[in-house]
Amino acid sequence: MKTEADGSFKRADASFRNFIEKGGRFEPEKDRYHLYVSYACPWATRTLIVRKLKGLEDLIPVTVVSPRMGSQGWPFASVDNFEASDEDPLYKSEHVKDLYLKADPDYGGRFTVPVLWDKKNHTIVNNESSEIIRIFNHAFDEFIPKDKAEIDFYPTELRNEIDELNSWIYPNVNNGVYRSGFASTQESYSKAVKEVFEALDKLETILDGKDYLVGNRLTEADIRLWVTIIRFDPVYVGHFKCNIRTIRGGYPNINTWLKKLYWNNEAFKVSTNFNHIKTHYYWSHSAINPTRIVPVGPFPDIEPL
Repeated sequence: MKTEADGSFKRADASFRNFIEKGGRFEPEKDRYHLYVSYACPWATRTLIVRKLKGLEDLIPVTVVSPRMGSQGWPFASVDNFEASDEDPLYKSEHVKDLYLKADPDYGGRFTVPVLWDKKNHTIVNNESSEIIRIFNHAFDEFIPKDKAEIDFYPTELRNEIDELNSWIYPNVNNGVYRSGFASTQESYSKAVKEVFEALDKLETILDGKDYLVGNRLTEADIRLWVTIIRFDPVYVGHFKCNIRTIRGGYPNINTWLKKLYWNNEAFKVSTNFNHIKTHYYWSHSAINPTRIVPVGPFPDIEPL
């Protein structure tokens, strides 16, 4: 993980930023695209949720990697047969990095998930989750039932509000927990963790008496935030030292919002695997947790409604 001179964590930008659109290099087609994900990764989970909500399961097959990310990156089940992980059905790759090097033999960046893959051109379309969920939002509407096609997680009339929320939720919450966890100095950690909880305090106020962040409907703002909040108590409180408060103990409005989406919407529940989540963070980040011991708690992973 890259840190700055002051010890603060710096996330590298995604490298493949293409879109699926008519008339472009990547046309909307059946049986052309494949999604590679980790259940452990919040960014990848965004894409799983939208894929399920839009009814794209038959159009976009998915392959899940093992959560135990080692020196070679994310492994497939052929290398590490962890429960609920898969082998690569397309190329029998051993690691996600093999896909990146197939797409670009000279690639020198990070080997991240999610990966939206083009089977026709044998390359990566996009590896930026915020863009993949917008691709899934409308790119395949012609192939799905009308009720699914009409679902819009980034509606025109709410875009300004969604963009404004994303502009501070991403750096202070989604990436803020990583800035806390991977900080290498006390000063950079203290600054980052303070910003995480200031943002959570703000979100607690926004969600007072509301089921959704914007417009009384489910939007990408909820999906983007939710994947971080579902991991907060099981992982970020302990592993990333975000321990000023827990969600379940300190933020009743956020906790209720979290639980309603999980228990009332199958797309959120089936896209969440707590064993993969906890195993990945505590096993893979040996600089933070060199023993690789995975904590038993908290119990339950998420509280009932």
